[in-house]
Formats: sequence, C-alpha cells, structure tokens
Amino acid sequence: MITSKHPEDKEKSVGKRKSFATEPRPDLFSTPDEYYDTNDKVINRTRTLSISNMESRRNRPNSTIQRRLSHDEPSNIPRRFLVNVNDTLNVILEQEDLDNNSQISITDAGPKLFQLGTASSNGYNAFDIRGNYMLSNLLQELATAKDQGRSQILLDEARLAEDPLQRLSRMIKFTFWSNLTRSIDKKGLEKVISDPKDRSGEKSPLIYVPIDAPHIYDYYVKLAQEKPQLNLRVEMLPAHPDNPAFVRSISTKPGLLALEMRESSNGQLEGIPFVVPGARFNEIYYWDSYFMALGLISDDLIDLAQGIVDHFVFQIRHYGKILNGNRSYYLTRSQPPFLTDLAMQIYHRLPDDTEAERESNKQWLARAIRAAIKEYHNVWMSEPRLDPVSGLSRFRPPSIGIPPETEPSHFLHVLEPFAEKHGMGVDEFITKYNNQEVKDSELDDFFLHDIAIRESGHDTTTRFENCCADLATVDLNTLLYKYEVDIGFAIKDQFDDELELFDEFELTPSPFAESTDSSTPKRKSTDVTQTSKPWFERAKGRRARLDRYCWNDEAGNYFDYNTKTQKQTTFETATSLWALWAGCATETQAKALVEKALPLFEVMGGITTCSERSRGPLTPENPAKQWDYPYAWPPHQVIAWVGLERYGFMEAAQRLAYRWVYMMITAFVDFNGTVTEKFDAVRLTHMVDAEYGNQGIDFDFVPREGFGWSNASFQVGLSFLTNSMKTALSVCTSPEVYFSRRVGGESEGLERDAPVTPPAVLAAKGDIDSLYTEKEGDAEAPFADKRKRMSIDVSQAIKGFSN
Repeated sequence: MITSKHPEDKEKSVGKRKSFATEPRPDLFSTPDEYYDTNDKVINRTRTLSISNMESRRNRPNSTIQRRLSHDEPSNIPRRFLVNVNDTLNVILEQEDLDNNSQISITDAGPKLFQLGTASSNGYNAFDIRGNYMLSNLLQELATAKDQGRSQILLDEARLAEDPLQRLSRMIKFTFWSNLTRSIDKKGLEKVISDPKDRSGEKSPLIYVPIDAPHIYDYYVKLAQEKPQLNLRVEMLPAHPDNPAFVRSISTKPGLLALEMRESSNGQLEGIPFVVPGARFNEIYYWDSYFMALGLISDDLIDLAQGIVDHFVFQIRHYGKILNGNRSYYLTRSQPPFLTDLAMQIYHRLPDDTEAERESNKQWLARAIRAAIKEYHNVWMSEPRLDPVSGLSRFRPPSIGIPPETEPSHFLHVLEPFAEKHGMGVDEFITKYNNQEVKDSELDDFFLHDIAIRESGHDTTTRFENCCADLATVDLNTLLYKYEVDIGFAIKDQFDDELELFDEFELTPSPFAESTDSSTPKRKSTDVTQTSKPWFERAKGRRARLDRYCWNDEAGNYFDYNTKTQKQTTFETATSLWALWAGCATETQAKALVEKALPLFEVMGGITTCSERSRGPLTPENPAKQWDYPYAWPPHQVIAWVGLERYGFMEAAQRLAYRWVYMMITAFVDFNGTVTEKFDAVRLTHMVDAEYGNQGIDFDFVPREGFGWSNASFQVGLSFLTNSMKTALSVCTSPEVYFSRRVGGESEGLERDAPVTPPAVLAAKGDIDSLYTEKEGDAEAPFADKRKRMSIDVSQAIKGFSN
C-alpha cells in the first residue's frame, strides 16, 4: 500500500476521511475503460477546485482562477490527484484554450500552469501541472474519463507525464485502431453508412450489393425492415458494375458497396471488420488499407489485417478490381496494388501449430493469390491500363464525366471556359457533359488524366498534370514486378509449384513481347495450371523494361516513361525509391539511388514527395499541391525505410525513420495529441494549407482516431529505431541536434537484427534466372523477426527450382 510520507497531510485533510492515497492503484497505462473502470467509484466530494461562483473567463478575459489549495510538498511517492471531472474540464478550457477549438496547443497563450489537489491530502494540497504537454494530456484524460461516465477520478501524475513515444504508441494500439474499425452489419452499419463526401442531398442511405451475392442482399433487406429508422435502401448491382456508363448513371445516388460477410458462431451473417483512414474517409481504401495493415501487424492485430485481405478478394470477385474505396463512385478505378505483399505477410503470421491450421492457412493464401492473379491480368495487364508497345502499365481507368465525389466548386475554373465555348451556363453544361449530350475531346482528355491521378493515389501533383494516364510510372511497375515475384514464390514454395485457377478470364501472353497485337488470341485461366517459372519470366522481362524505359544511369535515378511521347520524363519523384522496396534494382542501381536520388528528397522531417526543382516555383498558375514538395506522406516513408533496409543501407533507413517520428511526436506533444494525414517536412509542421488542408486535426478535447496510415507509420517507424534514438525522441531532440552529436562518434548500435533478404532482392542482386536454377541448400534462413520485417516475407527460403 502507498502511504504519504507527510503526517501533516492527514492533519490538513477534511475531518476523519480516509486518504485516497491508499486506494488500489490501477495499471498506470491501461486502456481508458480499464483505468477509468466505472466500478471504481470515488465517493467523497473533494476539495479540488472551487468554481461555483466563477464567471466565464471568456466573458472576463482579465480574470484569474481562484483556488483554495495549499501547495503539496515534494514526495518520492508516485503522485495521484483527486479530480472533479466536469468542473476541472470547464476551468482548464477557459484558462488554457484561448482560441476556443477545444484543444490546448502551443499556439494558445494561456499561463500553461494548473493546480490539482493531491489524493494523499484528500484534495486539500495542490500540485502544479506545468507545460503544454502535461496540460493537454490532462485535458485528454478528463475528456476520456467523461466519455467513460466518470464524474470524479483518481488520476496518476505518471499518466500526464508519460513518455510521449509510449503514449502515442499506446493510444494507436488500444484506442485509435478500435475507433477506426468498421463493419457493414447490424452492429456497425450506422457508423459506416454515412459519407461526408456525399453531396447528393439524399437523406436515405443506400447500399449496393453484387448480383451474385443474394445472401448478402437478403441480409440487408431484412436489416432495413428491422431498423426502419435508418431509411435504408438496398439495390442489386448489374452483372458488370464497373461499366463506366452504368457508374455515371448512378452518380446522383451514391451509395456504399457491400463487402465480404461471414457466418458467426450463432449461424447469422456478420460483417468482417476492417479499418478506415478516418476523418472524411469512412470506407475501406486500397493502398491506405495496406499501410494501415502494417500497423495492425506491428500491434499483433492479425485478424483485423486478415479481414482486409478477405475484403480485397471479395472486391476482385464481385467488382472486377480492388477499388479505390467501397463507394459507388469509385467503381471504375483502383489504387496502387499491394495485395500479394499483404497476403504473404499475414500468411506467415497466422497460427500454424496444428495440421488443420496449416491447411486452413494454405487455402486462405490460395484464395488471395488466385485473386491477385486475376487482378494482375484483368486490371493492370489489360488495356487501357496496359501500354502494348512498352509492355509497361499505367494508371488509366475508364470513366465518363466529372468525378462525382469532388466538391461542387472544385472544377469550376476548368469548366467555365468550356461552358462559355458551348454557349451555356456552367450548371447546364455540367449536366449535359455528364450525360454525354455535349462532347469535347479537350475536356475528355483533362478528366482522363484527372481520374488517373486519383487512381494513382497521388491526387494531386505537378508530376501528373495533364499527362498521368499516359505515364508508365515507376511506382506502378515496380509494384507489378513485386506481384510477379511474389506470385512465383508463393506457387513454388507453398503450392508445390502448381496452382489451379477457378475463375475464367483471359491471360496476358507470357513472356510479354516487346510489342503485342491486342488481337492475338489469349489463353483462358482455367486452361492453364499456374507454375512459378512463367512468373519469374514476367518479372525478368519487366525489370528489363524498367531499365530500358525508366532507368537513367547518368542521374542514378528512375523516371516515369511517357507512352504517348515515347520519352522518359525528368520529374524527380520519391517513388523512384520504390524500386528498392520491390527489389528490382541491382546493387549498382541501389547505390546510385542512395547517393544521387535520396538527397533530392531528404529534408528535416523525412522525405518529400518530389524534389523542389521538379515542383518549380509556386505561382498562381502553379499553386501548392499536396503531393508535391515540401509535403511528406506516410507511404513514401515506410517504403523508403524498408527498401533501404533490404539493400543494407540501414543507417539511412534509421535516419529517415528518426526524422519522421520526430516530426510526428512534436506535433503530438505540441498540439494536443494531433496525428494527421500528411506533413510539411521542411517546416516540420502538420499545418498544411495546400488544396483541402489536412485531415486528423478536427477533434474535441482528445484525439480518438489519429489518421490511419500515419498511425501505422509511427508504429513501424519505432521498430527501426535504437534505444538511444527513442530516448532522444522522448524529449523531442531534433534530428539536427541528434545527428550532429554522432558525427565522428561511435555508431551506438545503429544496426538492428540483420534482416533476411527477400527473394525479390536476391533476384535483383544476382540474376533472376537463379530463381529457377537448382541450388544446393537454402539461399537464406527463414524470416525470424516478424516485428521488424515490414517487407514481405514472400518465402521462408529459396530452395531452388528445377526446370
């Protein structure tokens, strides 16, 4: 039992009350529902703070808070406070939240000093809570306790002074992921059905169900009857729901797209949970989900990550592709493909203690790999996305009209000249253009590239202006190289080099020729047993084409290839580093990327999306864009760290991870626990005003979600850091200061446990022919460190392939 060292505390306490210092102490850093357990009642009224006669400070700006507390003497005992939740919450906001945004940040000019009554004195003595970080933590704890139904609490000082790295990581694992989790069923429908991007004005939510999922359709019809207050509408989609004409026809009635469901223990259907990015994005996204899954894997939430793959497989089967997001206006477009990588990571983390578990895991992986093969052929290796001349792929989704999810004024400056050209008002022109009653090839080209930018995930950037649909991008083609190698190894190592396909579709010829006539007869998927060698051949051919069309030896960098002009572009993009992640760079190319390309993007807060010189000067004609310099996004950071680690550039990977985590933790400390979608990595701030600003900043009192892939990047980033780095970051030591202290000094154990080189990298470092050449013994040992391996565990070992 913890008792006070100061006898005078008892004398100063009110009457004969029992000291709250003797109350049982919960786990200091347990989850809110455990820490603020409603069964743990604080019974007595405490002398924390009297505000009964206090007028609002907002009406009396020069007033001061009157306290009737004596200062507590120093003590070696861990300090606890006796706090009246509502009263203290109101007073601290009036004193410290001077901009009235329900947050306490360094931009608030309050005194940054607050007193709380100690539990050891039954609230009679006071202790000072100082500084923005502790005060904002106090605000968060009060709001959390109120959410848990508490009016009075015993609050540990340690919870207010918690190591910020630990606090943010804990909040991500135990609070943010939970609050970002959705399911499309009776339990979760009301939370996921709302769409902040829906501007149709329709009050009755709508859910679309694939025509070949009648059991899911029946479920939602029954649910609509059971919950008439939802005014839920349920509609069946046609056989080919991604037809652009159909998607345009339902643009005025946007709705949620059904996802995979499973049978619960009671025999009823239930939605498989998934995570959403947060803020205005309340649906499952493709590449967002991949990066969020890395965070889930880091936090041992494997079931939740596995559910994401189940939904991806469902989408390929029923919607023809993994969608940008599961809303009807996303039906024609996808996003950067990561399915094979995610499936393999999860597969090697599934429980496999019994033969039944191992067999179930293998069947699950087979479903994912079959779906990825279908996605590869039907989406990325088919026109219009495939360029038949170069053999490389593009972000080039088919579409008609104006993207319906955009703000009404988003394209106004673009549309006005065309409306004037056709002699009508803007609203009339939009209607007729969307209905194809008015045609304009110039405007068609504009929206072709605009929708391609959205599919790329990089909306928007100077890199893609008026050319995106024509570009064979480095990022997309390195991802497809990774698909080819992943699928080859999965078939070879997990399925004894034979995998039957059950869905019928056309296969792209393999190996892919330099020029292919689209009229060339194609084989059917069900006629061909999949083996590993053709997939390794595909990877070999793609790497050769990447070297031919995208690699620039003089610049030591990869560049996008314009399939229309048939020229290599000169725009310097951080996605050139994706070649390291995918493993398609040779060691010579990797060294050049680190020496020549990386310095173009590395700044104080990590790596920016492009170089400053490629973005060019900002002008009214070239305004700031969120995927341009100086902005930095989580996907580029994580891919760079993993790619550098794979090729042995561990110090560079850790340096970049330190920069990113520093930028995140300073925003968290200084701005009330803020975790946002993106950052200005040059100014080291989350205050981004480009385009629609930032996501993750609009919350009251306490952050409850963070932002999906930023949460994940923090958890992954921590796994790259040494203890020394974490210690420095705990006190917000800037990269400039931290790394200057290490110049000329010892390495202080920078290296982590040596990672196993993935098969894709081995193929690049040697010759891809070696992937199917008989070797003696294992080339590499199995992946052992699951926590640290954010790269893909494609294969436990390379055992060779015999022709």
